[in-house]
Amino acid sequence: MSKRKAVFAINWMEVDALVQGIHNNPHHILGMHECIDDLYINAYLPGAKVVNAIEVSTRKKYTLVSERVPGFFSVVIKDKKPFEYKLNVRFDNGDEVTYFDPYVFEPVIDPIDISLFNEGKHYSIYEKMGAHPMTVDGVEGVLFAVWAPNADRVSVVGNFNNWDGRRHPMRKLDYSGIYELFIPGKLVGEIYKYEIKAKSGQVFMKSDPYAFSSEVRPANASRIVDISYKWKDTAWMEKRETKDTDAQPMAIYEMHLGSWKRPTDGREFFNYRDIASLLADYLLMMNYNYVELMPIMEHPYDPSWGYQVTGYYAPTSRYGSPADFMYFVDYLHSKGIGVILDWVPAHFPKDEHGLGRFDGTALYEHEDPKRGEHPHWGTYIYNYGRNEVRNFLVANALYWAEKYHIDGIRIDAVASMLYLDYGRGDGEWLPNIYGGNENLEAIDFIKEVNSKMHELHKGVIMIAEESTAWPMMTHPVEAGGLGFDYKWNMGWMNDFLNYMKLDPLYRKYHHNDLTFSMVYAYSEKFILVLSHDEVVHEKGSMIAKMPGGYEDKFSNLRVAYGYMMTHPGKKLLFMGQEIAQFTEFNENAEVDWSLFEFDAHVFMQGYVKELNELYKTEPALYELDSSPEGFTWINCNSANTSLLSYVRKGKKESDTLLIICNFTPMEHKAYKLATPSGGRWQEIFSSDNNRYGGEGRNNKTVKQAKKAECDGQEHYISVTVPPLSISVFKKKIGK
Repeated sequence: MSKRKAVFAINWMEVDALVQGIHNNPHHILGMHECIDDLYINAYLPGAKVVNAIEVSTRKKYTLVSERVPGFFSVVIKDKKPFEYKLNVRFDNGDEVTYFDPYVFEPVIDPIDISLFNEGKHYSIYEKMGAHPMTVDGVEGVLFAVWAPNADRVSVVGNFNNWDGRRHPMRKLDYSGIYELFIPGKLVGEIYKYEIKAKSGQVFMKSDPYAFSSEVRPANASRIVDISYKWKDTAWMEKRETKDTDAQPMAIYEMHLGSWKRPTDGREFFNYRDIASLLADYLLMMNYNYVELMPIMEHPYDPSWGYQVTGYYAPTSRYGSPADFMYFVDYLHSKGIGVILDWVPAHFPKDEHGLGRFDGTALYEHEDPKRGEHPHWGTYIYNYGRNEVRNFLVANALYWAEKYHIDGIRIDAVASMLYLDYGRGDGEWLPNIYGGNENLEAIDFIKEVNSKMHELHKGVIMIAEESTAWPMMTHPVEAGGLGFDYKWNMGWMNDFLNYMKLDPLYRKYHHNDLTFSMVYAYSEKFILVLSHDEVVHEKGSMIAKMPGGYEDKFSNLRVAYGYMMTHPGKKLLFMGQEIAQFTEFNENAEVDWSLFEFDAHVFMQGYVKELNELYKTEPALYELDSSPEGFTWINCNSANTSLLSYVRKGKKESDTLLIICNFTPMEHKAYKLATPSGGRWQEIFSSDNNRYGGEGRNNKTVKQAKKAECDGQEHYISVTVPPLSISVFKKKIGK
């Protein structure tokens, strides 16, 4: 506690500033102060009737009086050394409280923290900013800290002070723009906000940008929580550090946590803990080894699906507490399942309680709407060139890895960050200092967040959702790249879906849409995605996109998924697609599990399950994903018949797979399929198998390769190619 001396015990100009709500260093006047031979205790408590200071060691009582300014109480104590005391306050409404005086404590955030934050290099700033339960000078309480450099005054408000901004004004730390206040008391579980008085005179309340938890929407106050947790995933974390995901299968199940399954007991959502076991069992059954969650950071608007974030450091309270979400991750790790989070540093909403115009100025965003607003999304864009803003975001990504053991971060809307003219017409954007459309500050931010993640949390994968041909996305920063580990292959997705939606009669005219992806397949490290974006906004579900009658739709979808799984790149499928859900994604309804009343959907689920198993158990489908050596066309020129054949290779020659896809409803009997070598070839997978809902026209016998030139190879096998199908062959070793 402080032992401060002042020339004057009470500066009435300071008291006036306190009353006017423009004093940004209330500790200078409030609390205990030594002055020459006297000791003063000052308190500003509007609405108080009786105020006493009680010496902790002796229980002696000193009565503070208010004579000159209503609400300002003071007592002069002669010939007394500073002592520890509590304030006992009785208010006009009859409430009575006793507490340690917040204004006797020295700053907790030190100059080193401030310097690092100002430089944008405090990568654990979340340990200082926000609301932190702690003990200071033996007193239990909560440290509040918020960055609001342009405010005239910032106060902590909550139920504990009747939401009265006059009760707990904060101290502005020198050279920082940070306001800080340690409030003694048992406050864990309490809700709070910051009341901010802008230079314009406007007074408003904001949620804490660094809050670890929030109220359940539509309420939006921040909540004081202890986020300590006893993790049990040490073995998983140690193994992750040395894991080479490039040479491993990645079967990712993308999902919206609140609408995968809904409770039937009247609750709106499952708790994180409830859904952990349900989800893990399902993922294991379906042979997925990763789950990707659409943003679970706090957001006020359900139909945004989490992509308009207001609480970047808070897992949404819709599904439980921070500890509940930690349990969710811990449990999935115990089952061998990695957790990837969608993260949205590209923009943020304009909700009044959020980051927008946080201290009355464009603090987190650019002032000029040509830089600071998305014209189509109605959101603000971060000012990546401001050190403290960049620090907020970089530290946030690291926070999810550090505190929640997240295994991957997928950054949303990267293209909107990279290009200053994204979504804008002529005259609607401002060029960079060189006259170009590249957002140089955003590029530096992306490089920094990827570099620091790889440095501080080895094994955490960084993924870009980027829809343009920006070069070197997945190349190391030191080699001139952006430093991502993987990029969503949006080009493949768009071309492939455009192709699959066509009537098979016309597919021969668009054959290049099937094959073009291999032209650039090794320019980056890709994840093939059939994501939520493709089954919303009247685009139709995956099964609804498929042409033809009922049975043909399922056959088309089976060959589509088969081609995806055997094409180079990691794999991602959105929830509901594995059962061929006919309706689009709707955040207000769970996946249409009632479809299991119909065999076709049961068969499709079984098909995806076994397709995932094939992918995970055949090294040729993942070991050389990023190497041209892992793929060879056998025949990519049969446009008229819409047939494709190709080879996938692993590190061992014996793992080689031969694949043929038929994208028309025409069957080919005794088809000469060229093989990369002689020997005996066995069909190990066929989408036309009866148990998937096919007709069973798969190749049931081992095929002996015949020596003769075929499609540039020296051998071929004679096979049946069922209509709208994929068949996978593997060389049979031994008898």
